Amino acid sequence: MQESQQLQRTMKARHLVMLSLGGVIGTGLFFNTGYIISTTGAAGTLLAYLIGALVVWLVMQCLGELAVAMPETGAFHVYAARYLGPATGYTVAWLYWLTWTVALGSSFTAAGFCMQYWFPQVPVWVWCLVFCVVIFALNVFSTRLFAEGEFWFSLIKVVTIVAFIVLGGAAMFGILPMKDGSPAPLFHNLTAAGWFPAGTLPILMTMVAVNFAFSGTELIGIAAGETENPQQVVPVAIRTTIVRLVIFFLGTVLVLAALIPMDQAGVVKSPFVLVFEKIGIPYAADIINFVILTAILSAANSGLYASGRMLWSLSNERTLPRSFSRLTRRGVPLTALSVSMLGGVLALFSSVVAPDTVFVALSAISGFAVVAVWLSICAAHFMFRRRHLAEGRALSELHYRAPWYPLTPILGFALCLIACVGLAFDPSQRIALWCGLPFVAFCYGAYYLTHFFRTRRHEESRHVAE
Repeated sequence: MQESQQLQRTMKARHLVMLSLGGVIGTGLFFNTGYIISTTGAAGTLLAYLIGALVVWLVMQCLGELAVAMPETGAFHVYAARYLGPATGYTVAWLYWLTWTVALGSSFTAAGFCMQYWFPQVPVWVWCLVFCVVIFALNVFSTRLFAEGEFWFSLIKVVTIVAFIVLGGAAMFGILPMKDGSPAPLFHNLTAAGWFPAGTLPILMTMVAVNFAFSGTELIGIAAGETENPQQVVPVAIRTTIVRLVIFFLGTVLVLAALIPMDQAGVVKSPFVLVFEKIGIPYAADIINFVILTAILSAANSGLYASGRMLWSLSNERTLPRSFSRLTRRGVPLTALSVSMLGGVLALFSSVVAPDTVFVALSAISGFAVVAVWLSICAAHFMFRRRHLAEGRALSELHYRAPWYPLTPILGFALCLIACVGLAFDPSQRIALWCGLPFVAFCYGAYYLTHFFRTRRHEESRHVAE
């Protein structure tokens, strides 16, 4: 291994865009949308996703300015440490690491269940082991191989989403007949149960679920340090990613809400399967099972990359032992990736051994953590621009500037905070606060305790030397 701590810049714009899309288009879109429709109604779901799209746009504008000015791997916690304090940076890093590490365990388990659909005689743990090896290999051999793998994983999902919007739109307007012979629904289901059948509170309650469905866009900031010419590539990736996400998510949600009545929506069956069954697409279950499997593996691929880079970055900032920042000859942080994979395997075991305790708690923390990281991005951007101007530097020095400062970071921060407050009103999601807030307090306490002992040890060494 090399002692050098510089990761290689081998990613291109297409890799960066697909990495971000791959992290976003996953089980959140394929399953959570049914839960949101059943909770808020069709019109409420559209409104919730519109607000979610606004939040993503605001956060990504803030991240874009930071990432272009300081293209560093593990960006979030570096920015938080510089502009919000080292303890906050430390906490943000561990929150984000836990988000993706827990997702690894759930992803491998879900992938195993997908494979059991075709091979019921093969135990789930066998498929989990196979996918662990595949995803680890994609990440370990080289960053370029990882990026190529993620590009093709994501491309399958993107093509499927586009086909779904086209076919679903055709069914909405009667171009494709419904399987049961019923007339084209057009936009009838959007308001069939009223605009907001359960009031507006459920929209607030589901905002974290919506934001979690959009999570993954921030991977652009993680990968900026390994991207060729980040000053040009990152802004392009941010603009194209946001446009595509808005089209994919809002287009998909519109089709789902139009074709599925509120009382038929839920999480027992993917709403995508329901739509394909209504249209009468042959082999619908096989198609969706394959796409969901691809989405899960793509999310696991992105998750291992993100969690490994977070440990590398913590080590590079001398918060973790130096071994975590050592690179292979191909520029890959092998130790950091291995520990992150181990965390994913442990999360996998916890889902089998204690599904109602350990795994549920960790999953709740990961959902809360995404919004907490977005909060830190907005706050760090606010302080970054403020310090930039206070130092007498011109705005023209910034190659990418978030528009409407300071409104953009303030509004982004406020909407993320409101989403967190919304968790308190939903009994099924309230555990995210009960677990997430103590975890944040634990991270702060661990940082200050470590800092105290390190400072004390340094002072004792100095006295001995004198």
